[in-house]
Amino acid sequence: MRKIEGAWLLLALLPAASSLAIPAAPRALDEPPPRTPQVVDPQARWAALAPAQQRELRARYAAWRALPETERQRVRMAAAELAALPAAERDALRGRFAGLDRLHRDGWQLGPRLGALYPKLQPLLGYLPEPQRAPMLALLRELDAAQLAQLSLLSQRTPPQERDTLREALLAVPAAGRAEWLRRKSEE
Repeated sequence: MRKIEGAWLLLALLPAASSLAIPAAPRALDEPPPRTPQVVDPQARWAALAPAQQRELRARYAAWRALPETERQRVRMAAAELAALPAAERDALRGRFAGLDRLHRDGWQLGPRLGALYPKLQPLLGYLPEPQRAPMLALLRELDAAQLAQLSLLSQRTPPQERDTLREALLAVPAAGRAEWLRRKSEE
């Protein structure tokens, strides 16, 4: 399952992470070298993209920049693992990823740790008001595995009309009291 999660994460973030270029497979000594690709003006390539594609790439790049370095390193390792797979297996993984619900695909942009939990956290996080987005992501990155599991449970149990209140209450809890608050709320 770890290989698939790494692939999901990588596919969610690429091509935003241009530093993750997948290396070409080594060629045999008797093969002719590949033709030199034409130099393409990056500004012209960008201008040729549809506005929706530009927004998508900006979002991926922002997600990449927001990841802590340890998670970026995990993405780089996933890129190497993905590059090592046979082309047919890479294509199959891309097809499976494309078949995921968009909300779950986008959840992988939160990084390996939160991306794996996103389907369970999505009810609480899927429709965050913009002013809550950065504080909530910072809070989530501070939680340990047990606290994330408790929050996942709360996310799934909380009726839609009460999720805003839950989010606001969670954001208001000081970091020192968060573990106790989550434990108490998950036992209610």
